[in-house]
Amino acid sequence: MTAQQMRTPTPEGVVRAAAKIADLLPNTPLIEAAVNGRAVWFKAECLQPIGAFKIRGAWHRLSDLSPEEQARGVVGVSSGNHAQGVAWAARRLGIAATIVMPVDAPKVKLEATRALGANVVLYDRPGGEDRDEVAARLVEQSGATLVHAFADPWVIEGQGSAGIEIAAQLAARGLPGPSRIVCPCGGAGLTAGLALACPDAKIVPVEPEGWDDVRLSLEAGHIVGVPDPSVPTACDSLQTPATKPINFAVLRNRVSRVLVASPAEIRAAQRWAFANLHLVVEPGGAAGLAAVLAGKIEPDGQTVVVLSGGNTDAEAFAKVLTTQD
Repeated sequence: MTAQQMRTPTPEGVVRAAAKIADLLPNTPLIEAAVNGRAVWFKAECLQPIGAFKIRGAWHRLSDLSPEEQARGVVGVSSGNHAQGVAWAARRLGIAATIVMPVDAPKVKLEATRALGANVVLYDRPGGEDRDEVAARLVEQSGATLVHAFADPWVIEGQGSAGIEIAAQLAARGLPGPSRIVCPCGGAGLTAGLALACPDAKIVPVEPEGWDDVRLSLEAGHIVGVPDPSVPTACDSLQTPATKPINFAVLRNRVSRVLVASPAEIRAAQRWAFANLHLVVEPGGAAGLAAVLAGKIEPDGQTVVVLSGGNTDAEAFAKVLTTQD
């Protein structure tokens, strides 16, 4: 069995990841703003060095590799944000990184990943090619360590470090911990990490319309894949065909409610974040905010919304800003 298969993520692991990340990166801002007259806190992970929270899990995973594992390199799978996180950590640690990315990934994410020194291997997502199979072949050929985008215990713990920061930032303002954390959800690495980090908070994942496999899985009591992977979505960062057992094991005990955001709601959230928070948020990163703005969850003054990423092509973002639904 691999280390990933033998190990499960733990709250203690999240705390250790948070300490490692605090030594490396400054806290991302926790911004207060009013939504429908109620205070809401926004965790601006779109301001990370790579523009997304994925740097957390990547650093925790790669910095825990043995010298022998580092010498063999790493393989990641991602539409772009995890790709950049792995590439950034690998460059800093002197590790060779190969990233399996879809041919239709946003150009800004492909270019940024290559600029960080990673070798990019493209796969045909629209044509139904399986990225995990491509990555498995590369791992078998090279002996590299697979750093999965969400189904890795270290990655889950690293993503959970955002929850440790949130609790500390609220405490510094004399406030109790978050009552709920609303977060975008793809494969559920961030969702599972936050659940481990903040056991007293309700964790509310939000998926894009047509890609709500986590909602379907929790309702069914077992993992269910996306019914129709051909459904288009602008949320490339949340476009995962199914969650994995390591994530589902955490979610089934901690998540009671999963929300779904429509394309129009997500575009409205991107516009709102730009106008009110002065932040550029990519479609997937705005899913949690979309649910709050649409009234699908009522803020209570201790509600935190994670803005998980800001890597969007300039042309696509300009179109969102200038086109009203």
